[in-house]
Amino acid sequence: MDIPERNSTSSGIRDENFMQWQENDLAERLPVVMEERRRAGLEGLVGGLEAVVINTEPERLEPAVEELLACTGYQINEHFFDHSYHTCVLGKGDSPALILRTRMSGVNPFIHFNQAEKTHALPNTRLETFIFRIRDIEKYVNIQRGRGVCFTSDTIQDYPGYRFIQTYPSKFTGNSLGFIEWSDSAHSFCTGESQDIRSSPEKPDYPWLSLILGLDHTATRVRAAERNSAILEFLSLTGYHFDFAVFVKSLNSITSVARLSSADFAMVFTSGIAPYAGDIASGPTEMFIHNYGTRVHHLAFRTEEIDTVFQELRLHGMAFLVDLVGSPQEGLKQTFSLPSPHTMIVNEYIHRYEGFDGFFTRSNVEALTRATGEQ
Repeated sequence: MDIPERNSTSSGIRDENFMQWQENDLAERLPVVMEERRRAGLEGLVGGLEAVVINTEPERLEPAVEELLACTGYQINEHFFDHSYHTCVLGKGDSPALILRTRMSGVNPFIHFNQAEKTHALPNTRLETFIFRIRDIEKYVNIQRGRGVCFTSDTIQDYPGYRFIQTYPSKFTGNSLGFIEWSDSAHSFCTGESQDIRSSPEKPDYPWLSLILGLDHTATRVRAAERNSAILEFLSLTGYHFDFAVFVKSLNSITSVARLSSADFAMVFTSGIAPYAGDIASGPTEMFIHNYGTRVHHLAFRTEEIDTVFQELRLHGMAFLVDLVGSPQEGLKQTFSLPSPHTMIVNEYIHRYEGFDGFFTRSNVEALTRATGEQ
């Protein structure tokens, strides 16, 4: 289906036409993708999120680790290096791990996606890969290769405690998807060549850090014209399903949510309603992509007692893009930090009340979307 032409005389009509095209296009393509996934025999092979991989510049790896230790409930589980990477694995109970690393050799396949106006100073920095648990990795790879999916290695990589493979970065998101099949209960990300590093940053002894729980969701910024393709590509590679979308017309923004279940990590995609046409006219989402490229904008951490968390984080030096928004009566409170100078990623802190399982309320979605325009 062709994208409708932009209306040069009325941005309102242009936006409405593009929004209607997006919804019609998704409604038409989504059932096809889900049925193809079922027929291919992929249902049930891919599970929940096991880890995210964040790459940094070499000199910023340790500061990035120290920063996350001081503003989340995560702690260091592993710290090692091999010929390819210097790696630090942060863990928090059953939550997906945060794998921070820097390349020590080899070509960076993500470099093309790091060439936007405000990313030149950190050309190797981004959340690169989402790693999902998988069963029968050989079956999965054979099926997906038969469907035309390309992986970064010719064969599945065998390591002491797991088997692993990942896709090339998506042309729509700049993200790669990895798939891991554990062969033992240790769940160590070390490779056969890994050497432990004994000296690691220490976690601050702040009791309120226990109120910051695991990873709730991430939000990837994608271009308006590529929103549907980005969502459908992700669904075709995982066991997730499309859940819902919220339109913020006043800010030219759509937030779309994909889920495995209500209890699992959620994958969020945020795009413009209409494509970029200048900073003021395009709104904060498309402006962010113009400045930073397609990439993960924020990591969202579940919290308890978010008022205390917010106060303590601010007291210990964290700055925020927006104050706390929402209320217990609405079911949700949340906030965005300023982006990290080491990872370029924003932290979201989110507190859901009494079983509320949404991502924003009517009163706060506009404030959160507008806040990204401050970057």
